[in-house]
Amino acid sequence: MHPLIAPSILSADFARLGEEAAAVAPAGGDGADWLHVDVMDAHFVPNLTLGLPVVESLLRATEIPIDCHLMIEDPDRWAIGYAEAGAHNVTVHVEAAHDPVALAKNLRAAGSLAGLSIKPNTPLEPYLEVLKHYDTLLVMSVEPGFGGQSFISDVLEKVRTARRLVDTGHLRLLVEIDGGINADTIAEAAEAGVDCFVAGSAVYGAEDPGRAVAALRDSVRRTNPHRWSS
Repeated sequence: MHPLIAPSILSADFARLGEEAAAVAPAGGDGADWLHVDVMDAHFVPNLTLGLPVVESLLRATEIPIDCHLMIEDPDRWAIGYAEAGAHNVTVHVEAAHDPVALAKNLRAAGSLAGLSIKPNTPLEPYLEVLKHYDTLLVMSVEPGFGGQSFISDVLEKVRTARRLVDTGHLRLLVEIDGGINADTIAEAAEAGVDCFVAGSAVYGAEDPGRAVAALRDSVRRTNPHRWSS
């Protein structure tokens, strides 16, 4: 098993996205596993970032799998376009989806993995049956909408619950976390059972983003060498 690091371009220079993607591209077996792209519509969350045309440009500019996190209203209508464009994983918010089970099936049919995200104050338990249709669970460890926020450690109980259900075979998905992940918080998230770590300023605020990715991955491996070597 390999801990996945997904740098978030929300913290990158939007005028140089191609170069910023290249700065974390795998070299010699290391580097980013996914490139996390936050799509915000100024309705579901108060911020406005980018949309499908920019994602399509990124897909042409990098070979890193694109991990699209759609913080938008009506994802049932808009999410499929990101899958059809070639995004590796398309994550929608359970708080916004009208029919999350049908949406998961449609995303998979369009060619991507299907991800479901929950806000910090959204309980996990009501959606356990829904999650059986998904490939990834994205636990938000900050309130969605802005980068650079502080890590909310209380959400790790949801991670632990999901980890237990995956380990016992009740769920088959990858557990992802997004928000406030850095050198000080990543070990705590790893110990709770996260598989994929989204990091923004911890990567793109570093002098060498590629080395920052490698350092974060090394921190995860040190928390449980047996798990990550198996």
